[in-house]
Parts: sequence; structure tokens; C-alpha cells
Amino acid sequence: MSTSETKPVFRDLAGDDPEPEVTEIESFCMNCHANGMTRLLLTRIPYYKNVVIMSFSCEACGYENNEIQPGGAFAELGVRWKLRVECLMDLNRQVVKSDYTGVRIPELDFEIPAQSQKGEVTTVEGIIARAISGLQQDQVARRQEHPDDAATIDAFITRLQDLKTVTTPWTLELEDISGNCFVENPEAPAKDPRCERTDFTRSKEQNHTLGIFQQEEIHGITNGLAQSKIEAEADFYEKMASEEVMQFKTNCPDCNAPAETNMKLTSIPHFKQVVIMATVCDACGHRTNEVKSGGGIEEKGVKFEVRVASRDDFSRDILKSETCSMSIPELDFEVGGRALGGRFSTPEGLLQAAAQQLREAPGLMGDAPGLAQDKLSGFLDKLEEVLEGKRAITLVLDDPAGNSYVQCLSDDPQLPDDGLKVTHYERSYEQNDELGLNDMKTEGYDEET
Repeated sequence: MSTSETKPVFRDLAGDDPEPEVTEIESFCMNCHANGMTRLLLTRIPYYKNVVIMSFSCEACGYENNEIQPGGAFAELGVRWKLRVECLMDLNRQVVKSDYTGVRIPELDFEIPAQSQKGEVTTVEGIIARAISGLQQDQVARRQEHPDDAATIDAFITRLQDLKTVTTPWTLELEDISGNCFVENPEAPAKDPRCERTDFTRSKEQNHTLGIFQQEEIHGITNGLAQSKIEAEADFYEKMASEEVMQFKTNCPDCNAPAETNMKLTSIPHFKQVVIMATVCDACGHRTNEVKSGGGIEEKGVKFEVRVASRDDFSRDILKSETCSMSIPELDFEVGGRALGGRFSTPEGLLQAAAQQLREAPGLMGDAPGLAQDKLSGFLDKLEEVLEGKRAITLVLDDPAGNSYVQCLSDDPQLPDDGLKVTHYERSYEQNDELGLNDMKTEGYDEET
């Protein structure tokens, strides 16, 4: 196949696709122990992610099984969601669960362990209904053989059913070490008043559960190999510090086809060195541009308040790191740092990127549409007024890592201009924990704790 005919690994599912590229593998049937056929299809769910659709069928006994698995990489961080269910609308929130999503309802001391259920796209009410259905299995036989246990389970099922009436508020907690979990925000694009999301760094044991191992854990490192690694890293950074643009092989984050990433180390005046990376996929045309800090985490966090009142304010340069959140108080809008990623842009570029992501928000599709579409349309109209210079706003950038930068337009770069307020602050324990600083040991780390 020529380069011009190269197709993405994960293609959009279409009924008129003449070559859907289904892979067939002869597999062992767990029902009758004969050989059946497994069919694999790599495709993309719009507004969500790449998935692998698996279908098994056995002609000998007629057994069939269908399953969906994520087709992308695990997220860099795990995620925890804490939803306070206070009204019936909260039951209709869409929830995306992976195989590694654990579910807890503290009020009932009820827990569904991770990897006990397959991943699915459901709702809050659907999680309760599936739990009730699982507990009701074999209840008829259990009432005859173990009546006391059956009565206890019936009483607990009644408590689960009462949750669906929302007579009293209750809490749903989700934890996913793979990071592939999502809870819809019906108030989008405003901040969710009843749901909190927290990212966390996985432990070594959790990484092992996902099959993630460090190189030294697999092979071990001898002194000679360690020295070679140090020399190779020194040569790598020496090349980065030069004017050379480095290239390395990677996979497209959209279709997973082989692609190339260009990387260059550059300096921003009055700030620090940054790494600029750009990836272009010839298969699907996907393009990504990302900026990462060339240094470590600063001693203090930094908060920028940028006044955007006219078209002239759009020309200010902004370096936003992936740990920097963005908010607009006048529009009651807030977005986390990883939503837009790290990028070197302007206020106009950040607002346009936010608008584009909101138009493609996954929470607006599926079994519960319309929960936030009217609010989103109204918000996007207001955002267009800002981009046209008809509405003044304050763009707030908050970076706990201190690796973001906003250009000063005054004659003295050491003093903020009238449209810029800069505040350096001490990080909270929760912010240090999210950055992985609380578990970092810089002295005596070779001693046994």
C-alpha cells in the first residue's frame, strides 16, 4: 500500500465502508471447548475515543460473546470522581466506566470493586440498576436454601432502590487507576456544583495492575548499562540545547498510526526554556502542538489575571502549561489544565481552543441528550462576543507548578501592566499531592523507611 493510500488504524465506523478491516482469529470456546472465531474491529466512537470491538461465536454450540475494550493508551494519572446526588436530574448523568473503575456509595457502605465488571457507557441510575440486577440473581434458590441471607439481600436491594427516588442526598464515588472514566456535567460549561474530579499519581502496585513496568523492573540495570544510559541522555540534551530540530518515531494519538514528532528546545525571554513538540499524522491528518516546561516545578504557584477588553488585548503572548487551569469569572466558566494541554498561544487562541473543545464535548451525546445543550449554546454565543471584542472579561490562569507565563506589555518587564495582575502563592497540601510532591523524598531516599 502506498503512502497516499495509508489509512488510519482506528477508522470511523460507517455502514458504506467497503473494507472495514475486520481481523478474524480462531479461538478456544470456553463453553464447549471446541474452536470458535473471534472478530476484531478497530474503530472510533465519535466524541469519545478509539475502541476495539470484539465478537466471538462458536458454530459448534452457538455460544456468542461481545465486548468493547479501550483502544488507546492509559492516561498519565488516575482519576477520582465524587458526585453528590441531590435531584432526579443527577440520575440521568452519563457515566463512562472502564474495567478498572471502582464504585462506592459511602451512605450504604456499598462497593463494586474494580475489574469486577466490564467497561460500559451508562448513567448514574444505570449503575444502581445493574447492581440491583446482580444482587437479585439466584435469589429464588437462596430464599429456599439460605432464607436469612436472602432476607438481608432483599433489605439491601430495597435501600438501593430508595436511592433512585433521591428523597435524601447521597454520594457516588468513582475511582479509576487507568484514568478512563468520565461523569457528565449537566451545568456545562459552568463548573459542576455537585461533582468533584481529582487526578492522582498511581502507585507502583497500581501501575503493575495495568501492566506498566519501569525498564529496570523488567531487565535490571548493570553499572555499564547505567553509564551508557547517562551518556546517551547527556548527548540527547546536548542536541536539544543546540539549534537542531529533533525527530523521533511515535504513534498518532487519534488513529494510532505511525507518525513523527518534531521537538525543539527554545528560550522565552524573561521566563525559562521550554520544549515545543509538534506531531503530524499522514494517515488521518491529525495535528498536535504541545509545549512543556524545560525545568522542574517552581517553589511557588502562580496566578495570572489578564484583562481582555478590546482586540488589542488578544495580542499578548501566553505560555500555558498542562498543570495550569483557566477560568472566566464573568461567564462562570472553569476548565482544568489538562483539558487544553500545554500550549504557547494568545488569549484569542486559548478562547478559540476552549470553544472548539466545548463543541466536541462527549457529554452532549448519548442516552441523555439535551441536559446542557441550551446552556452551552448560550455560553458559546457569549464567547463569540468576547472574540469579537464586544464583551470584556478577565482571563484567570492558575498554575500550581509555576510553569506558565503571560507577556507583560509595559515598558518595564519587571512590573505588570494595567491589564495584568500576577500573584505568587504557597501551594496547598492537595495541590502538592496532585503534583506528586508529597510522596517525593529528596534526602535519605536510599535508607530503609
